[in-house]
Amino acid sequence: MHPVDISVVIPGSKSVTNRALILAAQADSPSVLRRPLVSRDSELMVAGLRALGVGITEKTLSVHGMQELQWLVNPAAMRGGVKVDVGNAGTVMRFLPPLAALATGEVAFDGDPRSYERPLGPVIKALEELGVTIEHDGRYSLPMKLHGTGNIPGGALTIDASASSQFLSALLLVAASFDNGIVATHKGGLLPSMPHIEMTVDMLRSFGADVHVDAAAQSWRVKPGKLHGLELVIEPDLSNAAPFLSIALVCGGSVTIADWPSKTTQPGDQLRSIFAAMGAKISMSEKGLTLTGTGAIHGIDIDLHDVGELTPSIAAVAALADSPSHLRGIAHLRLHETDRLAALTREINALGGNVVEEESALHITPAPLHGGVFHTYDDHRLATAGAVLGLVVPGIEVENIATTRKTLPDFPGLWSSLLA
Repeated sequence: MHPVDISVVIPGSKSVTNRALILAAQADSPSVLRRPLVSRDSELMVAGLRALGVGITEKTLSVHGMQELQWLVNPAAMRGGVKVDVGNAGTVMRFLPPLAALATGEVAFDGDPRSYERPLGPVIKALEELGVTIEHDGRYSLPMKLHGTGNIPGGALTIDASASSQFLSALLLVAASFDNGIVATHKGGLLPSMPHIEMTVDMLRSFGADVHVDAAAQSWRVKPGKLHGLELVIEPDLSNAAPFLSIALVCGGSVTIADWPSKTTQPGDQLRSIFAAMGAKISMSEKGLTLTGTGAIHGIDIDLHDVGELTPSIAAVAALADSPSHLRGIAHLRLHETDRLAALTREINALGGNVVEEESALHITPAPLHGGVFHTYDDHRLATAGAVLGLVVPGIEVENIATTRKTLPDFPGLWSSLLA
């Protein structure tokens, strides 16, 4: 690869899009979501909400000479007697059940085979503690049937969200619609992905919720009350910027990500400091964020507990660095679309790499890599990591690159067009 000079428009954030859909579905007036992400995860969320009776229509408008997709969300009384397919989307399998508990009647949840293995117990147990009847054959996982009565009393509860911050977000996002709101206290191991919880709180407040956070007690209180519809521009998905920024770091030159927000709760914003520590030059302008390669990639010793979703791209870059890297605090990645620590270790080592896997860490010592098949395990972030390595290692074939559609509508097309 030759040095690059490219600008990239990243599709909208999955995390923001799916949270906005859940909040808009509860509001007392319609909402307009501008530039939402259209991907498998967001389409599953839309389909689930429509099944529950929420009106979601889409239109494309010309805004400042550019075509812009908008979704109009019309809240409605939610109905039961429906089935919801969650695929393998963590936000859908965890955020929709608390909302569906506000429907009247039975709502059945099912998904991809891997979804049966992903943890859901804390959400199910919390809803049961709040009086919701759920059939799960004692497995506390999918598939399951939820019997809604149209309302949830709410109140105080304790939850262990150490395996996924989504457990806590799932309850907070619907708490304003509970009769008495909620006081949720985390008890357990270290909470992962705190930026995502901060995102949930910020978005609740933007829709009009009264939220109080007691960080010392690890407690979140959401008072009962109406949410209000609003017009919201969905930020670009900064985590999905990781493989694109990697192009300049690995190949030289510069990559600009358009519309990078000056202030955000997205974990992907930490790519600025992480890639700078690995040797990149970072700058911000009216065009967005620009990463310029300096010709060197340095290893890094870093705790990625709060930004675990960035690990696959960072691991790929680290495998091409000039010194070892230690990526720590990421045990929770074993419970994602696949066991990401085992998968990264297996695939990089199969190409000649030197990755040592621990329960909560990866230790990566750069080694000469060769071609081969990079397996993705139906995990979109494994696929993009393989694509990064393929920039400079001839003969790498990424198996099932189409799995990137989970959060990127046409990654192969965008990737190819940039490299051309």
